Amino acid sequence: MRLVLLGTGTSFGVPQVGCDCATCTSSDPRDRRTRSAALIETQGRRLLIDTPPELRLQLTGAGIGRVDAVLFTHAHADHVHGIDDLRAISLRHAADGSIPVYGPPDALAELTRRFNYIFDDAVRPPAGTSKPQLAAFPLAAGAPASVAGVAVLPLALPHGDLVVYGYRIGPIAYLTDVKSVPDAVRAQLVGLEVLVLNALLPNPHPLHLSIPEAVAAAQAIGARRTLLTHLTHAHRHADLAASLPAGIEPAYDGLVVDVAGP
Repeated sequence: MRLVLLGTGTSFGVPQVGCDCATCTSSDPRDRRTRSAALIETQGRRLLIDTPPELRLQLTGAGIGRVDAVLFTHAHADHVHGIDDLRAISLRHAADGSIPVYGPPDALAELTRRFNYIFDDAVRPPAGTSKPQLAAFPLAAGAPASVAGVAVLPLALPHGDLVVYGYRIGPIAYLTDVKSVPDAVRAQLVGLEVLVLNALLPNPHPLHLSIPEAVAAAQAIGARRTLLTHLTHAHRHADLAASLPAGIEPAYDGLVVDVAGP
């Protein structure tokens, strides 16, 4: 299995517009963070997690020209507003002209409202133009699903008043925009090789795990390797890496992790 961290930044991205802090002006490429997304490749299939605003740049930068399905965590703008970039993929590679997209029922309902031109079959693009061809399939939290032939376990997690989905795919789990990892979910994460977990700021936040909270959650889950994502400009990559306990590290855009798996 292969995990590609396409983007590892918070909703502002790094550098932030108008900011001249040490992180935003850093020459370390690991301090340049686009909005969060990931890709998991296994059994010859590619599953994309979220479609942030920089999706086209992320996919072209990683040399990825095909995805077989998309998993959405939730419908916040920084996780979905690159959805139109799926147009090129659906036009060139989907055998039936559509890419299946999966996620929480409420999130998919929001996407069909916000991007009705994509999901409403009655909306036809003018002759000579195109639109993304996507088909939406809601997932039930805690119920294993087959996504493009790959076994996926959706996990319900709190993000303020919103429920977001994390995903376990074999020995890898991807949890972003979560405020906590409930015991029932932690029980479904036993035996992980790689955990990707959001860690927003050094201080508490109402919607996200802080860095200390993420470290505590990661240690309770016990994955062999934990990668922190959805990071802000509060820490430079090198400084944060030096401060974390063994087995926990900050992710960065373009990081590739190979894991033994199906």
